[in-house]
Amino acid sequence: MIDHFSYGWWTPAAAYTLSVIGSFIGLRFALLARDAPGAGRWPWLALSSACLGGTAIWTMHFVAMVGFQVQGAPIRYDTALTIASGLLAIGVMAVALTLATARRSASALLGGGVLAGAGVVGMHYMGMASMNIHGHLHHNPAYVVAACVIAVSAATAALWFALNLRRISYSLVAALLMGVAVSAMHYTGMFGMSFTPAENAPTTPPPGASTPDLLLPLITGLFVFLLICSLFLLLNAGEDERRIRPSDEEERDTRPSGEGEREVGLFGERARHRR
Repeated sequence: MIDHFSYGWWTPAAAYTLSVIGSFIGLRFALLARDAPGAGRWPWLALSSACLGGTAIWTMHFVAMVGFQVQGAPIRYDTALTIASGLLAIGVMAVALTLATARRSASALLGGGVLAGAGVVGMHYMGMASMNIHGHLHHNPAYVVAACVIAVSAATAALWFALNLRRISYSLVAALLMGVAVSAMHYTGMFGMSFTPAENAPTTPPPGASTPDLLLPLITGLFVFLLICSLFLLLNAGEDERRIRPSDEEERDTRPSGEGEREVGLFGERARHRR
C-alpha cells in the first residue's frame, strides 16, 4: 500500500541534489565561522546551521516526501508541526556547530556529532508525525536504530569536515558524501514504515496542507535563501582562498633553514618553532 517513489526517481534525485547544495554551502560557512574572531563567528554559524539543518536535512526530507503515497489514503500535513521540525534541525545543528568549533577537541566533536544526529532523527520523525492520514503509521524499531546510527555518523563526519578541510574541492567531496548519508538515513527510516488503514475511513481528505501547498512556498523561500548565501560565499571566496596554507613541500622550500614546524592539536593546527 506504500509507494516511496510514486513520481519515479526524480524526487530522490532532487532531494539528494538539494542536500548536496545545502551541505556544501553550510560547510563553507562553518569554515568561515571557525576562522572568524570573537563575536564575528556567530553570523557564519547561524548561516551554516540554516544551510545544514534547514536545506541539507529538512528540505531534503520534504522534497523526498513528494514521492510518498499510501494507496487510497490522502495525506495532509500539520503546518505548525512541519515548521517546528525544521526549527528543531536548525537549532540542534547550531548547538552542535558551536560546541565543536569552540572547543575543538575529540570529545566536543563526538558530543556535537551525537547531538546533531539526534536532531536529524528528531526532525525526521517529527516530520512524519506532522502527516495527517486516515489510518496509523508504524515504525519498525530495527530501522529506527539503523537510521539513528546513520544520522550520528553523518553528523559527526560533517563536523569533522567542517573543522578540518578548507579547500573547495574537499568541501564538494564532503557535500556529496553528506548527501548520500542524509538520503540513506531518510529512506532507511521510510522503508521501516507500515500502514494500517482506519476502519470506516471517510472519503474526504484529513485536515492540513497538501503537498503542493507545502512545497511551493518551501521551494520559493529556499531559492531566495540559497541565492543570498551564494552571494555571501562569493564575497568571501577570495579572502578564504588567501588563508589556505601552502602544502608542506611548498613550506619546506620557502622557509629559512633554521625554522621547522610541528603539528599540534586534534585538528592539525600548525605552530612554528626554532630548532
